[in-house]
Amino acid sequence: MTVRHALLALLTEGPKYGLRLREEFEERTGEVWPLNVGQVYTTLQRLERDGLVESDSSETETTQQRGFRITAEGRKEVSTWLRTPPSVVPPRDELVIKVLVALDVPGVDVATVVQSHRRRLVELMQTYTRLKEDALDDVRVALVVDAELFRLDALIRWLDSADARVRALATVTAAARERGSLVTRRTIKETV
Repeated sequence: MTVRHALLALLTEGPKYGLRLREEFEERTGEVWPLNVGQVYTTLQRLERDGLVESDSSETETTQQRGFRITAEGRKEVSTWLRTPPSVVPPRDELVIKVLVALDVPGVDVATVVQSHRRRLVELMQTYTRLKEDALDDVRVALVVDAELFRLDALIRWLDSADARVRALATVTAAARERGSLVTRRTIKETV
């Protein structure tokens, strides 16, 4: 989530001070994304510099004393942001990177790495499921938890797929060694 656009969206409701924006951001995101007040003011300064917000203070006052309001250009920016789907470029996922790197680390059993992460993700899903049950009357928390549960489920399915591929690769490699033949990418593709 981009803090820049979220703050602009909050300002569409009317002028606000930085501390109020931080509080509303946290409330609206189900209080699962804490926001540093310094980040709020830095973002507001950039938005002002870019002509997307205006402040009601003079240059001598501190940023914390300023009230901010969105400009017409800022409203266009929010509108565009809300209608634009997120980037489809795969994010850098630490778990994916770990599994890929583990493939080439000598002495590492990749299947063990995969299973340890899978167990942790299942534990997290159980925690989020309990949280969802406790927050039935808070639609914001429920939406955030649903998103996280779906994300975790997708990662678990990916780990299951990775585990199957890694085990198939190990089988192909072992069979090739027994036959005394070379393992090629073509052999792996045909098998996996």
